[in-house]
Amino acid sequence: MSLQLVRGTPRGAQSPCVVTIGAFDGLHVGHQALIARTLARARESQVPSVLLSFEPMPREFLSPKDPPARLTNLRERWRLLEHSGLDRLQVLTFNDRLRSLSGRDFMELLHALGARAVIVGHDFRFGRGAEASAEWFAAESSRYGYEVEVVAAVPVGDERASSGLVRTALAANDLPRAAAMLGRAYTMRGRVAHGNQLGRKLGFPTANLPLHRRRAPLAGIYATRVSGAGCTSWPSVGSLGTRPMVGGVVPILEVHLFDFDRDIYDQELEVEFVAHLREERRFESLDAMVVQMHRDAAEARAILARVG
Repeated sequence: MSLQLVRGTPRGAQSPCVVTIGAFDGLHVGHQALIARTLARARESQVPSVLLSFEPMPREFLSPKDPPARLTNLRERWRLLEHSGLDRLQVLTFNDRLRSLSGRDFMELLHALGARAVIVGHDFRFGRGAEASAEWFAAESSRYGYEVEVVAAVPVGDERASSGLVRTALAANDLPRAAAMLGRAYTMRGRVAHGNQLGRKLGFPTANLPLHRRRAPLAGIYATRVSGAGCTSWPSVGSLGTRPMVGGVVPILEVHLFDFDRDIYDQELEVEFVAHLREERRFESLDAMVVQMHRDAAEARAILARVG
């Protein structure tokens, strides 16, 4: 059964279900523990499993001038959840109305959703001004007709998995630490868009992927692998930045696939970040930039050949 995407608050009577709630940005190993427990409870009760999330993320809405880096946009979360076993991804619009709900108002919303059990993390908070804790939620839930189960933090080495620590690792280009938190290599996904074809003119045609997020968690030049459009883990070199040599201001991900010559416009690609090569910078001339691009490509090829 495929994952159903439902947007907005429920209308009318809803069938019983087991729900887990959160932003789920990055879907790290802590999130995966919540999903695993949700699936187990749903199987025990023989009801559907639901992941309830929000767009935009609450912190994006609450801090529009300084939003957190976004690990996964909605499409990326959807793709990562496709084979999770969940029955439904329910996405609520986070706005002033939702923000103003009290803790008890939000509990009523979950009742209207058909919740029979709700699975949350130990640090879950909700309601106006984050007034309600996970412990309070669990203690008060019985009057609303469902049980709340609080799942403990998941340790990763001497740390606990969190989206914040994944962001910290990626900002420092510590890709192994981020991968340990995520339980997989960090990737981005998008549809190939038409660009100005400067890369093709310079001998480095690129697939351009708009980020669809207000702030990216990492930046620079990387050894990458590309999957999608008939490719599987195709060796490549990627640039994530604003392209200062052409006066760009909006970050974009550009990927040059080695020894590749196919039209893949409008096709969806997933880009795995394998190793950081250098920071993005402005060059004295396009010729100087091309010389560095050849060096980046050679370094990326060597790294990808070495790591297999």
